[in-house]
Amino acid sequence: MKTRANWRCISSSALAVAAVAALAATLRIPAAAQTQGGTPVTVIPPFTQTGAQNPPLITQSIDESKLVTLKGNTHPAVRSANDRGAVSDSLQLDHMYLLLKRSPERQQMVDNLIEQLHDPRSAQYHQWLTADRIAERFGPTEQDAGMVSRWLEGHGFTVNVVYRANGVIDFSGPAGSVRKAFHTEIHNLVVNGKPHIANAGDPRIPAALAPVIHGVVSMNDFRPHTAIRPRAQYTFTYDDVPYLALVPGDLWTIYNLNPIYTAGISGQGQTIVVVEDSDIFNKADWNAFRTTFGLAQRFPHGSFTQIHPQPSGSPRNGGTCKDPGVNSDGDDFEAEIDVEWAGATAPNAAIVNASCANTNTNFGGYIALQNLLTGHGTPPAIVSISYVNSETNQGASGNAYVNKLYETAVLQGVSVFVAAGDSGADATDFDVTNTAVSGISVNGMASTPQNVAMGGTDFADTYLKETAAYWSRSNGAYFNSALSYVPEIPWNDSCASALISKSLGYAAAYGADGFCNSKTGAAYLNTVAGSGGPSGCASGNPSVFWENSGGVYGVVSGTCLGYPKPSYQHLVEGNPQDGVRDLPDVSLFAANGVWNHYYVVCYSNPSYSYGAQCIGPPMNWTGAGGTSFASPIMAAIQALINQATGQRQGNPNFVYYSLAALEYEFGGGAECSSTLGNRVGSNCVFHDVTLGDNVIPCSPITGGGATTGAFNCYQPSGAYGVLSLSNGSYGPAYPTTHGWDFATGLGSVNAYNLVKNWPGSQIH
Repeated sequence: MKTRANWRCISSSALAVAAVAALAATLRIPAAAQTQGGTPVTVIPPFTQTGAQNPPLITQSIDESKLVTLKGNTHPAVRSANDRGAVSDSLQLDHMYLLLKRSPERQQMVDNLIEQLHDPRSAQYHQWLTADRIAERFGPTEQDAGMVSRWLEGHGFTVNVVYRANGVIDFSGPAGSVRKAFHTEIHNLVVNGKPHIANAGDPRIPAALAPVIHGVVSMNDFRPHTAIRPRAQYTFTYDDVPYLALVPGDLWTIYNLNPIYTAGISGQGQTIVVVEDSDIFNKADWNAFRTTFGLAQRFPHGSFTQIHPQPSGSPRNGGTCKDPGVNSDGDDFEAEIDVEWAGATAPNAAIVNASCANTNTNFGGYIALQNLLTGHGTPPAIVSISYVNSETNQGASGNAYVNKLYETAVLQGVSVFVAAGDSGADATDFDVTNTAVSGISVNGMASTPQNVAMGGTDFADTYLKETAAYWSRSNGAYFNSALSYVPEIPWNDSCASALISKSLGYAAAYGADGFCNSKTGAAYLNTVAGSGGPSGCASGNPSVFWENSGGVYGVVSGTCLGYPKPSYQHLVEGNPQDGVRDLPDVSLFAANGVWNHYYVVCYSNPSYSYGAQCIGPPMNWTGAGGTSFASPIMAAIQALINQATGQRQGNPNFVYYSLAALEYEFGGGAECSSTLGNRVGSNCVFHDVTLGDNVIPCSPITGGGATTGAFNCYQPSGAYGVLSLSNGSYGPAYPTTHGWDFATGLGSVNAYNLVKNWPGSQIH
């Protein structure tokens, strides 16, 4: 064990090599001899091409009288109270996805290869595959895909595209064909006053096809939602400064990006793709943002384009991706955030908005990413996604699809960043109620082992009464005022926050006399907080649901199982021995104003209450927060890493966790504590956030035809409790701890140290 002094003497290149070597050694030592925190680490056998010829899985002729049910393929909102009867048989359903299976042996080969692609001691290290090669090695056989396609066509469907790389068949057809082929009807629903359509029950298919069909990804129009929180209207005021908004220059100072730019690394030659279901409202907003904050002047090579990616070959019906225009649901605000702040972080990079229109059975973002990864040529090296759909509501087939989609990305060296969410440890109830009622759940779009899940922090200067130490009272030329790194806490706007409760004079958030049950606390009765928690329902199906006027929601229960814990999460102190994938991985500032800080966005769409003309000082512009910001910013930091190394990196978590393990092992946990603020150690790669929590208020489910009871809710007295690991005692979900925690993951980053210490970096 080296002392802290010895650690400080390690060169940046030696630190990077040692970190990756430590990771490789940990994964390869026999399980009988190797433990991490008392938990045995499974030996990963080497990838082998033995049995490279993929055998067909369909071995019987199709008998339509012998059926099996595809369980877990019905949306929770399908309830009698919402049902308005079957749609017309002639209703056209566009671009449904049928997900095909791999054999367990073939899946194990994929898992082994992903490990070795990220192991510098392996001959497979960074030997990324093409989509065609993935299809050849791991996709369904042409025989199986052909049989399923002919079966669909025999029932009146049009097969638009067969994506063999991740085993997806894109098909369209009338609702009558769904009834005949899948033995379920498409029904009209009214949920929270809005019309929807969905299959009324689980599909059934011929038993002969069951070995190769996992399920239908979507036969409904319930889609993921954006991870945005417009600026809050309340604040703790510091002297006469009501708000200190974050602009690009502040971001560069706080997360130490300026030395990277000085070293000549600012995103040149790199492309960052943000995946959307909308175009931005006006490209003039992008230009105004760059000009106002000095990006165009200092980094003139940054660019922005919008594309609508199509699959390779000659797809039917004029292609699968239609231009969405400006999405009427306001998702153009999400697109604006993503392109502006990715471009603010890697200012000379090419920022691309890849967007497709939603269909009545599919999310446009899925169509865009599907085509990017399996379409023409080499896919982009970096992708950011800022949408949320809980594992329980996404369903078994939806979760399996997302996992295989990201898996296809990683096999090609693509780094996928996803917002963890904005509702604490309860992704299911985002914007549904002002309290958590479904218990602990996570974003199924962020919980796969193949992506980086981005959590959210807030700045602690207001709470610590140290604002003057971190922010200048006068702005720079481009409205920046941050003086240094600013101490961080988990982003949490809610009354369950121990820090907010304490600052307003309450001993606890819960109980009849607690903050959440007080008159003052009523203004903070919400579920707004950076998300994190254990994967709980990546496979299987919940057995408990509840409903209100807003819809029907699943509780982690029944046959639900989380994704197995990935090898990289075994490395770091603080990550629990729970056997499952835990979120988030990394966090960055994501707050929307409760402690005086939020992001500035140029978003001029007058159709929405938070749109504003980008005229004059940015204090009058749109303000917002959310892990929607953290994801594109971290994706852009990865672009700087890719430029500094000259390589695409696949899943960055393999390096993040190895560097974090090294930092904590050699004493970094003390000098890298975020609470030190401008006194934090200069060599730290991660800022260890150890003050605060992302706990949100909760209440039991009561009446309304729902399953009654409390789920992960500690409510000793009063109307509201707090989200907890136990109903009978206070086990907050979740506080910060030393090292990794559910509130902020590994913490936030010193971007310069991260780039410098990355294996192969040219910055020294």
